[in-house]
Amino acid sequence: MLFRKSILAAAVLALLATTGLTATAADTSSTAPAYRLHLYHLHTGEHLDIVYRIGDHYLPEAVAELDHFLRDHRTGDVKDYDVKEFDLLHDLMTKLGHPNGVIDIVCGYRTPWSNNYLRQHGHGVAEHSQHMEAKAIDIRIPGVPTAQVRDTALAMQRGGVGYYAQSDFVHVDVGRVRHW
Repeated sequence: MLFRKSILAAAVLALLATTGLTATAADTSSTAPAYRLHLYHLHTGEHLDIVYRIGDHYLPEAVAELDHFLRDHRTGDVKDYDVKEFDLLHDLMTKLGHPNGVIDIVCGYRTPWSNNYLRQHGHGVAEHSQHMEAKAIDIRIPGVPTAQVRDTALAMQRGGVGYYAQSDFVHVDVGRVRHW
């Protein structure tokens, strides 16, 4: 019996090594909640459905995939996102009653070049946008009115919330609490 348990333990450790999870993450994974995001990027046409966190443990490879997914679609540049932004999206979806729903990404990370390009072409983006710090994402949630997304994000008091009714999206960031 002890021999079987040793083989099982070795198999679990081997599985963990191939998946990139640490033993600490595995120890808590059976009881710790998994944090998942299901995203669709409107400009690239890419889909991503990923668990990026288990309990308090962020999964580095998954976070890197999210960073790449949210890259500046104009330049291809990638920046490391503040993981609090991912938690904000996850918690927003949970509060909206759509924990497994898809989030349409209108805009993720913007390089200073892209931000300046948008400013020069009359898009009214902030000169020192949180998008350039990888702390902001513009979103839509299919089937949920943007006004409801805005109201829920405002109630969370976790950062900036911008409401763009005509363009049908909401900006959410993990900067200081403010709204427009």
